[in-house]
Amino acid sequence: LMMARKQDARTPTHNLIVVGLSGTEKEKGQCGVGKSCLCNRFVRPSADDFYLDHTSVLSTSDFGGRVVNNDHFLFWGEVMRPVEEGWECRMHVVEQTEFIDDQTFQPHRSTALQPYIKRAASTKLASAEKLMYFCTDQLGLEQDFEQKQMPEGKLLVDGFLLCVDVSRGMNRNFDDQLKFVNNLHNQLAKTKKPVVLVLTKCDEGVERYIKDSHTFALTKKNLQVVETSARSNVNVDLAFLTLVQLIDKSRGKPKIIPYYEALKQQSQQIATSKDRYEWLVSRIVKNHNENWPNISRRMQSSPEYQEYVFLEGTQKAKKLFLQHVHRLKQEHIERRRKMYLGTLPQALNFLIPELEEIDRLSWSRVQHLLETKRDFPNWFVVLDETPWEATSHIDNMEDERIPLDLLGTVVAEQVYDAHLQRLRNERKRGEMRRLFKESLETSPFITAGKPWEEARSFIMNEEFYQWLEEPEYLDIYNRHQKEIIERAKEDFQELLLEYSELFYELEVDAKPSKEKMGAIQEVLGEEQRFKALQKLQAERDALVLKHIHFVYHPTKETCPSSSHCGDSKIEQLLASRGNHKSYTLSGDGKADRINLVILGKDGLARELANEIRALCTNDDLYVLDGKMYELSLRPIEGNVRLPVNSFQTASFQPHGCLCLYNSKESLSYVLESIEKSRQSTLGRRDNHMAQLPMTLILVTKRGVGSIGDIGGETTHSLIVQGQQVASKLQCVFLDPVSTGMGYGRSVNEKQINQVLKSLLDSKRNLNHPAPNIKDLHQEQQQLQNPEADLRIVMCVMCGDSYDVDQLLSPLLLPQHCRLSQSSASSGSSVLLELSVSGQRQSIDLSILSYHSSFSMRKSRLVHGYIVVYSAKRKASLATLCAFLCEIQDIIPVQLLAVGESQSELTDCEAVRDQLSQGEELAQEIEGRFASVVCDGSGGLLMQQQHRVDLFHPFFKDVVEKKTIVEATHMYDNVAEACSTNESVHSPRGGSPSPVTTLLDSEDDVEPSSPYASLREDGTFSIHGGVKVPSTCELEASDTFSLITELRTFESKLNNKVPPPVRPKPAGHFDFIKVSLSTFMDPGSHRRSLPSAVTWAPGDGGYDPSDYAEPMDAVAKPRPSEEDTIYSIPDGITQGKIITVRNTNKAHSNGGGNGSDSEADSSSLERRRKLSSVGAKPRLYRDRSKRLGKFSSFRTSFSIGSDDELGGPPRKKAEDEAGEQGDNFGDRARERTPRGGTSSRAFAGPPR
Repeated sequence: LMMARKQDARTPTHNLIVVGLSGTEKEKGQCGVGKSCLCNRFVRPSADDFYLDHTSVLSTSDFGGRVVNNDHFLFWGEVMRPVEEGWECRMHVVEQTEFIDDQTFQPHRSTALQPYIKRAASTKLASAEKLMYFCTDQLGLEQDFEQKQMPEGKLLVDGFLLCVDVSRGMNRNFDDQLKFVNNLHNQLAKTKKPVVLVLTKCDEGVERYIKDSHTFALTKKNLQVVETSARSNVNVDLAFLTLVQLIDKSRGKPKIIPYYEALKQQSQQIATSKDRYEWLVSRIVKNHNENWPNISRRMQSSPEYQEYVFLEGTQKAKKLFLQHVHRLKQEHIERRRKMYLGTLPQALNFLIPELEEIDRLSWSRVQHLLETKRDFPNWFVVLDETPWEATSHIDNMEDERIPLDLLGTVVAEQVYDAHLQRLRNERKRGEMRRLFKESLETSPFITAGKPWEEARSFIMNEEFYQWLEEPEYLDIYNRHQKEIIERAKEDFQELLLEYSELFYELEVDAKPSKEKMGAIQEVLGEEQRFKALQKLQAERDALVLKHIHFVYHPTKETCPSSSHCGDSKIEQLLASRGNHKSYTLSGDGKADRINLVILGKDGLARELANEIRALCTNDDLYVLDGKMYELSLRPIEGNVRLPVNSFQTASFQPHGCLCLYNSKESLSYVLESIEKSRQSTLGRRDNHMAQLPMTLILVTKRGVGSIGDIGGETTHSLIVQGQQVASKLQCVFLDPVSTGMGYGRSVNEKQINQVLKSLLDSKRNLNHPAPNIKDLHQEQQQLQNPEADLRIVMCVMCGDSYDVDQLLSPLLLPQHCRLSQSSASSGSSVLLELSVSGQRQSIDLSILSYHSSFSMRKSRLVHGYIVVYSAKRKASLATLCAFLCEIQDIIPVQLLAVGESQSELTDCEAVRDQLSQGEELAQEIEGRFASVVCDGSGGLLMQQQHRVDLFHPFFKDVVEKKTIVEATHMYDNVAEACSTNESVHSPRGGSPSPVTTLLDSEDDVEPSSPYASLREDGTFSIHGGVKVPSTCELEASDTFSLITELRTFESKLNNKVPPPVRPKPAGHFDFIKVSLSTFMDPGSHRRSLPSAVTWAPGDGGYDPSDYAEPMDAVAKPRPSEEDTIYSIPDGITQGKIITVRNTNKAHSNGGGNGSDSEADSSSLERRRKLSSVGAKPRLYRDRSKRLGKFSSFRTSFSIGSDDELGGPPRKKAEDEAGEQGDNFGDRARERTPRGGTSSRAFAGPPR
């Protein structure tokens, strides 16, 4: 406190008096010179505390109040200001004025009766309890303001501020004011007190008045001039501080700053403060709905707000706030307007999308039209108040509908005009696109595969360039190219089908030679459909190769009609009519269950399990050989010693295990897992692992057809290692083959069926003893009585447009159509019970596509063919002709032409030509011909009633020729199997040769495995190491004898022969006397010879019946004592079978028919000869000029040329062709009744 008092005592205090022109209005004019404003700005510089109006006209009561206190001066209060750095000064400010009575307008009477000039120059002031003055509003309301008394009621004056108003005052002459100031200054000079001349109101100052004031000051001694503006707060402090420095001589001489320089500094300070304050407002105020009281309270403590309010005042701060809020609101309204205008085109496009509706309407009529639309309320809102900017709708952010009154604006009309123009332009562009597309379609220069750069000059014109963008017409051109390319490919595919006979006569295979490809191009080269793809030669060649693959390997997947394949349609049709195979269940109505463990790491087990489940039915039942099985899968990929990966659980007893591997690591995992499982079950009563059948499979890469396609040392080493592991585990090793049902399959469906069949066989062997010879005889005796008397094949062309359902519906009527046991496994056969020639006949009718029928023309007994073709499709008739070429002329044929309307058959010239060709062909081959109409509407129209009666003449021919057909077929098969003059490699025999059998599969080029392998028919074949007897001669005696045995080839297998799958003791082969007819299968016309084999008992309970006969053993006639037949592998890498016959033995005719005696054989031949009345059966190609058009190609090329599979070297083939000469072609064209053909070194396509 003492230190504060000492410091307070050292602070100087100066009493400053502000004087200037005062008095009545007559003397000073309508306003004062600014003395009060100058004092107000200095004492209370804050803008909120500054008042511009300070009246000197007071009432008597106000004049006598404590503020005025009956004095003609005002005490403005005490101020602390820093004069210099580190030095402050206390100042008391007093204003000398003259108050006027508001009634008399004369100066109020006071204690001092001196005139203003003398009173203003007084150096002593006294007024007891006089209060500090704030503003005029304080008078009479002193209690509402701060009440601070003048110190001690008296003051000693230290200096004067003489004010001169340099503005253009109302009713005031500046010269008179200057005279008054001169007199006042003279009076002040007498006091010896410092005086400063203060020019007030310089913000409105007159330049002459300012100059005159400066001139006046120069006439005075030591009179400092300060230019000020109280309203702008310019140089106010400077004026007072200048006076203080004059009072205190110890301080430095004051530096006077010119008004305009000080104004500039003040303006910059205000501008900076304003910017900071606006930044503060923009940071705090984000919503246009904010109010000033809330925001001002939030900004109260901010320096930016305080500084700006100090300089400019709260009202200006509020004004800036309101301006900011207004700007936010306008921005919000503008955003909403943009949103509405952005939505308006969508609304117009949705409500009035058609140009015809608004093309001739004005905008006002369109607005009324919009209101009539049903969806108008979804896009627009009608407000109760307008304009929409002043309503609360702008703040409803959830409602994005457009205010209706917005449509009345110019901008909305412009949006409508743009919408209207867009519709017109779109119509024009649509016309241009259509014209451009028509130009592409009609221009002869636009061909398939032509680049746009070449086609541009023929198509583009100015309008196209004007209305179509480059990406647009390029897209149209590319789509057009895609269309014509697809159309050209379809036409070319149809062309290939029209030349079906060419491909079958060339006998192309998977890798046709260059000569054959050249022949195809030579024949097709002049066709326009061939030339249409001249710019797409790669695609054209690919189509040819694809078609060749189809001819060589015809399946539903390779069929050109793809999903419209005739086989698929027929199977679906028969399935829908209930004439498809019915799946059999067990006796109690429940499916047998197969529990299968799938072992494989890295996802192999789960993946295969998913693939098998995908092959199941909707009830998770798996169909195998017409019977349903409940398949329970247990994929295992982890440690088998853990309970979760155990082979056997309380509810799962495995019947077999499928082991998968695709690498050395996965193969090691399989071996370790099996050994661990076997070790864990040793010594148990239920040692299921010891008896558990297992199969090991190598999983190939996705999309790879076979291991031959993969190649490489890695795959070969994996196969060898897998075979070694299979030998060690004593399980079956399954070679990898085609991935089957499309890309993405690990193992195909055939392999899965093989595995399941082997499991079922093992399961049966455990539950049932091996059948004896008597049981086999009984079974064969039952099979001697086939279910059908006649077997007829109906061939349909894939891709024909007529309705197959309508075509077949008369044949599938329930009164004469039923399901047979033999047809249950095919899915495309039905059994007809019909009366033919007064006798009841059972007819097995197989409905197949042509490509499915080609492979069975010589391998299966067929009593007659119904060949169907579309009357309007050339490819259909061409395929029919190609099919008939290889049919023997003793087999009855029914040609059936199908039209889609009666008018088509009568009015269309091309259809009539097709009908006449079919009818002439039927006449030439002495067959039957008929035509029917399938109109596609559910009904049938025909030239004659389309009932089963339509086929009765044909059925009658079939019955009449049944005997000779059967005899010829049987004689040809037996003769082919036993003829010594026929090459063993001929693919034209009555049944597939060993070579044909190998090359028909996808493993043609693969080496034969020296291990036990599972074949595709579900049987096991053993290569090497086991002696198998084989015979091919018939003797006069009734007994069979085995002369020689097969050689073994263990020494040729790289010393890698593992032990056999199971212990096989040496067996003794004893053949019994059986009739040949016992082994003739009605479907395939082959039956395996039963063998009475006596096996030494083994430890493992080996049963030879577990093994089916290999597929290679196609014909098995009895051996003679003088013939020796060897069926041996020709090299480990070729996998071919070579049959060596005893050429020293003379053969009798029909020696291979398999009858009980030579007399039976002779009677068979006599029966055949008598039935044909000495006529030698020919092929239909030899009886019709329409067939065999390309038969010359059969002898034009060396078979097995450069690129073909399984053929000898080209040089060798040419030499053989040179030696054979013209006789080669003669033998190829003339087929003997015994099926004799020219020798071939390769297997052709299935015929």
